[in-house]
Amino acid sequence: AEEADVEMKDTEAAKPQSEIDALTVEDIKDHIGIIEKSVVNKEPRFVLRVLRQLASTRKRLNDAVLNQLIKTYISDTYEFKGSLLGYFPCSDSKDEKPHARSVLTEIYVHLLGLISLLDNNRINDSIPCAQALINRVMSVNKPTMHLLGARCFFYYSRAFEMAGRLHEARTLLHGRLRTSTLRHDSEGQAMLLNLLLRNYIHYNLYEQAEKLISKTTFPENANNNESARYLFYLGKIKATQLDYSEAFKNLNQAIRKAPQNAAIGFKQAATKLLVVVQLLLGEVPERHIFRDQHLRLSLQPYLQLTQAVLAGDLGKFSTVLERYSDKFMKEGTMTLINRLRHNVIKTGIKSVALSYSRISLADVADKLQLDSPEDAEYIIAKAIHDGVIEATIDHEKGYMQSNDSANVYGTNEPLKAYHERIRFCLDIHNHSIKAMRFPPKSYNDNLEDAQKQREREQQDLEYAKEIAEEEDDGML
Repeated sequence: AEEADVEMKDTEAAKPQSEIDALTVEDIKDHIGIIEKSVVNKEPRFVLRVLRQLASTRKRLNDAVLNQLIKTYISDTYEFKGSLLGYFPCSDSKDEKPHARSVLTEIYVHLLGLISLLDNNRINDSIPCAQALINRVMSVNKPTMHLLGARCFFYYSRAFEMAGRLHEARTLLHGRLRTSTLRHDSEGQAMLLNLLLRNYIHYNLYEQAEKLISKTTFPENANNNESARYLFYLGKIKATQLDYSEAFKNLNQAIRKAPQNAAIGFKQAATKLLVVVQLLLGEVPERHIFRDQHLRLSLQPYLQLTQAVLAGDLGKFSTVLERYSDKFMKEGTMTLINRLRHNVIKTGIKSVALSYSRISLADVADKLQLDSPEDAEYIIAKAIHDGVIEATIDHEKGYMQSNDSANVYGTNEPLKAYHERIRFCLDIHNHSIKAMRFPPKSYNDNLEDAQKQREREQQDLEYAKEIAEEEDDGML
C-alpha cells in the first residue's frame, strides 16, 4: 500500500503544469455550479459548501487559472474586469466569450483573485482589488449573498491589515455592521463585529472595544468559528480590564468552540492568554496543557513563567521575563505578565508563612529578593489585608508572626469549588444545546413518493456529513 501511495505521488508530481491548471479550473467550475444552484434554489447552505473548500482551492491558484476564470465568468460590463486581468496576465490564454452567470459567481471569482494577491504578498495591488470587491458586494442585497459577503469583508480587512492601514477600514466596517443588523444578516453581523474588535485591539483601543460590545449583541445562530473568535476577543478585553474571572470563562469557551483538528494557531494564542489569566487568578494551569503535541513548543516560555510564579521566585521570574520579553510583546501578553510580579511575591509570602511560625522582616526581604525590610513589611501587610495569609506584624521588633492555619473544610471554600464545577457543567450543557443543528426540510410531507424520499434522505445525509467535517480555513 505504501509503494502504491509513493507511485501515485510521483505520478501527480510528473503531471505538466497545464494539466494541473486544467484540473483546478474544472474543480472551480464545479464550485461555481454549486453557487448557481444556490441562487436558483435560494439555499445559502450550498454557498457554505463552496466556502469550506477555499483552504484547498487557494493553494492551487496561479495567474493562468485566474486569467481563464476571469475571462470565462466575469462579464465585460464588470468595471474592474480589466484591472483583474492586468493583475493575472497569461500569454497562453485564449479569448473566451463570458458565460452568462449570476452576480455571486462574479464576486466569487473576484474573491479568488484577492486571495491570490494576498497569498503572494502583492499588498499594493490587493487594496484597490479589495475596495472594488466590497463595492460590488454592497450593491447586492440577497440572502444567498450573506455568507459570501461575510467572507469578502474578512479578506477586505485582512488586506488593509497587511498594508498597515487597518484603521482606514474601520468606518466602512461600522456602516456595514449597521446594515447587516437591519437586514438580519447574522453571518455578516458576526464577521463584522469580530473584525471591528480585532481592529480596536490591534491599536490597543480597549475602551472603544468595550463600548462596541456593550452596544451590540452577538447573533446566537452564528457559526462556531465566529463565536470562538468573539469569545477570544472578549476574553482579551476583559483580561486587560482586570476582570479575570470573566476572561477565564470566555477563553475556556473559545477553546472549546474552536475546531478540534484545525486552527492550531488560534488555539495556541487562546491557550497562552488563558495560562496568564489563570495565573493572575491565583490558580495553577493543568499540566496536560503544556504536554499537548500542538502546544508544547509554543507554550515553553509560559511553562517556565508558571514554574517561577508557583515557586514564588522573583529572580527566576525576572530572568524568564528578560529572556522572552520580545516574544511576549509580539504575542500581546506582556502587559498582563507584568502584573504577575505581585502574584509571585504573594506566593513567596505564602510559602514563608507556612514554613516559619516567626521570621524577621529582613529575612523575608532576603528570601523574596526585595529591596528592604520596609518593602517586605508593606507587602506582608497587604497580603494580610487581602486574606492571603493569616499573620501579625510586630513593627517594633521587626518580625512576622504566623497564626495557626484554619481547617479549610470548616470554611465556605469547598462549597465555592463545587459551585464553580456545577456551573461549568451547566454552561457546557447549555452551549451544546444551542450549538445543535439539523438538516433543513426535516418535516416534509408524509405523502411524498419513495423516489423523492430517497433523494431527500441522501441530501440530508450529505448535509449532516458537511456539518461533521466542518473545518475553519481562516482562524487568525
